[in-house]
Amino acid sequence: MQLVVGRIGKPHGVRGEVTVEVRTDEPEARFAPGTVLRTEPGAVPPPASADAPGVPFRVPAELTIEEARFHQGRVLIAFAGILDRNTAEALRGTLLVVDSADVAPPDDPEEFHDHQLVGLAVVTPAGEPLGEVARIDHAPSSDLLVLRRPEGRTALIPFVRAIVPEVDLAGGRVIVDPPAGLLDL
Repeated sequence: MQLVVGRIGKPHGVRGEVTVEVRTDEPEARFAPGTVLRTEPGAVPPPASADAPGVPFRVPAELTIEEARFHQGRVLIAFAGILDRNTAEALRGTLLVVDSADVAPPDDPEEFHDHQLVGLAVVTPAGEPLGEVARIDHAPSSDLLVLRRPEGRTALIPFVRAIVPEVDLAGGRVIVDPPAGLLDL
């Protein structure tokens, strides 16, 4: 499974550096110089290459980080072979991904990676099925489990101990004790 660790934003300067929207808890490790990241093109179609006008630029399948630094709360990255602003602009919207098999499990037993939770069955403390974890939304106040209900609609469950008392990875389930009305929103 591919895990998104960042999304390339706008160019910074004229030498090919780009801003990156971080989507990982470990940016220093994920964006260390020498790291090779796989790519998934973004939704914006790339412009023609500056080197060959009229020829679309193809986002490489992998990008190697030459330099990464933090500047005013953002990560700025220089990738090998991306030497000018036009080429950097062509990368805008590209997702940077790693294989989940390459990611070590968290040391803290109360911490989980998104890919560990997606697909788990969601049940009440009494064992009544509520649905399945479709994805995790990372909100400012708390993470939210996006629950796919059996009837097809979705519900948002705040991922806090008071509502989610147990995650049983080995058993393939998340126990949720929702307050009245939460699943009806």
